[in-house]
Amino acid sequence: MACTSTRPSQGLPLDLVHAPDDVEPTSESARQLTEENARLRRICAALIERVESGGVVGGAPYAAFEHSVLLAEQVRERTETLQRTLGELHRAKAEAEAANLSKTKFLAAVSHDLLQPLNAARLFTSALDEHALPEPSRRVVGHIGRSLKDVETLLGTLVDISRLDAGVLTPDIAPFRVGELLDVLAEEYRQIAAAQGLELRYVPNDTLIESDLALLARVVRNFLSNAIRYTERGRILLGCRRHPEGLDIMVGDTGPGIAEEQREAIFEEFRRIGGDREDRGLGLGLAIVDRISGMLGHPLRLRSCPGRGSVFAVRVPYARTKVAQRHDPERIRPASDRLAGATVWVIDNDADIREGMQALLGGWGCEVVTAASLEQLDARANGQHADVLLVDYHLAEGDPDGLEVASHLQARQPGLPVVVITANHAAELKAEARRKGHDCLLKPLKPLRLRMLLATLLEARANAPARPQR
Repeated sequence: MACTSTRPSQGLPLDLVHAPDDVEPTSESARQLTEENARLRRICAALIERVESGGVVGGAPYAAFEHSVLLAEQVRERTETLQRTLGELHRAKAEAEAANLSKTKFLAAVSHDLLQPLNAARLFTSALDEHALPEPSRRVVGHIGRSLKDVETLLGTLVDISRLDAGVLTPDIAPFRVGELLDVLAEEYRQIAAAQGLELRYVPNDTLIESDLALLARVVRNFLSNAIRYTERGRILLGCRRHPEGLDIMVGDTGPGIAEEQREAIFEEFRRIGGDREDRGLGLGLAIVDRISGMLGHPLRLRSCPGRGSVFAVRVPYARTKVAQRHDPERIRPASDRLAGATVWVIDNDADIREGMQALLGGWGCEVVTAASLEQLDARANGQHADVLLVDYHLAEGDPDGLEVASHLQARQPGLPVVVITANHAAELKAEARRKGHDCLLKPLKPLRLRMLLATLLEARANAPARPQR
């Protein structure tokens, strides 16, 4: 009876189920329905009272249900608000990424324009340093050279940080002999260390490794610069140590050492350890080292003893492929007689750079022909051949780029060594130059690096088998 009495009420019209008690029945059937409705309402009220009285401690289920409905509505509203906020954050993030990329492109363009006059200034200063000057003048030239090097370092740091932040710095991984990197750095920093009253000891090594040569050079340069900057007296050591997992390139010093609690902090941006010298940089060097080594997958190591010195090391994997031996590691110093009389062609659309290269190379005894384009070179070379071609990658707008010019000249003079000089750090460009068999140097050009490379190329050319005459 209970089942039959409750089921019909679920299908009754709302006006009957909720009819007021004082409605006058108009017929017997209507009267019965009204009574049944009243009885059901009493049962419903009793059931609700019983359920609420027997509910969970601290509250009634019916009230809890109403509260849950309210909470669900609040959750829905807050979810919609959160979704709108997330949408705004996504738009803001996209705008920030676009602005960051735009900043990186702007810095790349500006740095290229800034590097042109800076490159010319470095060339002129290096050429002037080759002359016999009175001691006061030599000191002035030395100060100018160091100031230009500081500008180069700061500009390079700014561009590196920007490119790292934007994620547009792509490594150009290739096999090379570690001596190609360390021989030049040892010669360069030996002079810098001597100017500070320090001795730099270098143990040559010619192990074949695999990395981005330019980025790895950035890491080792920072090691050497910091070692010289913080070492008051004693010596600096540059060398390598073999491990099963790779080759450790190490820079040690006899400086003040680094306390254990500072060894993590020194790799943070704008963090510097104390000292007496005024030149302390911006504290970005090791921060860049940490980020570059992380990107390359080259672990860093630091050993230090306060009061006795420090050793920084980066572990580089061995190469999986072989490359040709390009020079004898025992003969790392360029002899001036290797350059004397060599004919060098220089193609660059910047007049100041052409003049600076003329002064620098002429001071080394080279016969130099400079030109702004291939057509101008043809007019000035008078049909003669060159021993080496130095060509800028970005030439005048509308002209072929340096790689195209080099290909054209090599077609006319097979075996002509080519050095591409550029302010473009793109990995694709360096890889393309390497694929064509060219060397690649970045602006601002380091004269010692250029001199050693020219000596290596000329020696290899002199020792190469003679080509049959056409």
